[in-house]
Amino acid sequence: DGSRAHGRNPVGKVDMNRHIALGLGSLTVVIVALCLSPASARAQDVENGQAIYEKWCTGCHGDQGDGNGEAAAYMLPRPRDFTGAVYQIRTTASGELPTDADLRRVIGVGMPGTAMPGWEEKLSGGEIEDVVAYVKSFSRFFGGSAPAPQRIEATTAPRVTDEGPAEGRRLFVDELECVRCHGDAGRGDGTSAADLTDDWGFPIRATDLTENWNFNGGGSVESIYMRLRTGLDGTPMPSQSDAVDAGVITDVQLWLTAQYVRSLSPDKLPRVRDVIRAGLVTGDLPSGPADVAWEGVERFFVPLVGQIIKAPRAFSPTVDNVWVQAQHNGQEIAIRFSWHDPTDSPDAAWDVFFDRFTDAMTDVDGPHMPQQGPDIFSVMFPLQPSEGMELPYFLGGDARRPVYQFRWTSQPNALEVGTATGMGSFSGSASSDVRYLADFDAGEWSLQITRSLTTSEDSPATTFVPGEPIPIAFYVADGTSGEDDMRGSVSAWYSIYLDVPMPASVYIAPVIATVLTAVLGLALIWQTKKNERNS
Repeated sequence: DGSRAHGRNPVGKVDMNRHIALGLGSLTVVIVALCLSPASARAQDVENGQAIYEKWCTGCHGDQGDGNGEAAAYMLPRPRDFTGAVYQIRTTASGELPTDADLRRVIGVGMPGTAMPGWEEKLSGGEIEDVVAYVKSFSRFFGGSAPAPQRIEATTAPRVTDEGPAEGRRLFVDELECVRCHGDAGRGDGTSAADLTDDWGFPIRATDLTENWNFNGGGSVESIYMRLRTGLDGTPMPSQSDAVDAGVITDVQLWLTAQYVRSLSPDKLPRVRDVIRAGLVTGDLPSGPADVAWEGVERFFVPLVGQIIKAPRAFSPTVDNVWVQAQHNGQEIAIRFSWHDPTDSPDAAWDVFFDRFTDAMTDVDGPHMPQQGPDIFSVMFPLQPSEGMELPYFLGGDARRPVYQFRWTSQPNALEVGTATGMGSFSGSASSDVRYLADFDAGEWSLQITRSLTTSEDSPATTFVPGEPIPIAFYVADGTSGEDDMRGSVSAWYSIYLDVPMPASVYIAPVIATVLTAVLGLALIWQTKKNERNS
């Protein structure tokens, strides 16, 4: 014993070991207490779970849990069929049952990118636990003598290096061939994307990997790694665990792939702001949406939702957001819009998707188009100055408060300017007062519209006044999904604000204040020293 060899008292060491043991014992009690939360410590109540399920879940998942609720026909992807126990989001191997924790998570936070909402603010932890028990009762695969599902334990992520992104990109493209579905830029426009179906034969869109807030299993690197390990059962997304086990790629390389996928989305969750600012610049405005002059210009995120108010409605629209940038030089304004869409519609390579999609979606509001149409992007402004807080109806205005509108289509590539008094009522024509340029690249449309701030007295066009917020709203349609001037994505009203020149006083006042502060400070020092000499 080293302590004896140096003449030390071994009792001190024994006491220390006993204190450590007691501390570890206390820590174990704390950990057990934390693990035994009210939701997990209490017994599951299947009858209570059934009552909650019948109140909140049957409309989509059906009385029998088979995914055939009354609302199911309006949804893609379809609600989960619990009878087969096939679940996308798990921490277990592909083909295995999910753990109770997996089911609790999905019920609690929902499935972003689908119609499944999160219930953690509506239901207590115990109620969610009861729903888990009832959902499991729909399938014979749960229960019995089968061993409990085993969670895959994630390894430790490697540190981020300068070489990591390039290696992750190589794996994404060459080894795992993710580009076949997700596309070269990750926007869901790969060569196989048009022909994807789920295990029940319904068409399914490849996930846009540049919008991690829509990942239904979570958008962190750790969550992406787990999805690569487990796959998404019921969908074309396979598990890559076999590739790791077979030595095709290493576990570290799978982490690098996850890090690369995460890098395709913004670092932070986009923030929705009510006002879109158009910065004041000197000289010429950008010549088009690909002009490098747009680099560094602040982007504003505008969420879109399906138009489900006025028939015919769009229950599963393609486009769910648009990014807006704007500049003006005191005479003209240029606005750049960008949004993700897998196709420049119509696209013959996507006819198979169009047929499957329109067959799968209910036509209760009226028949779908017989073939693909063009993509449509509309920008709306109030035709008349707003009186107080009153704005035109966001679905294209109405007879009392019409809207001024830019309406662009992909094929033919054309922009019309006119007015509307409701959806489908647009009346317009080409205008020499408005310039535009559209570009499609790797699943992304970008459109720049340029117009003078003022118009002739006899024009109904909206006047852009610097320093005054101007209401603005958007409408987008994807022709490959059978969308048109009625079926599509809409936004609420926002405002665009044109910056005004900064008055000279803003620059002069701080200088004057600094000089006065310095003079007063020197005077105070001089007076203090004078008083010291006289005392």
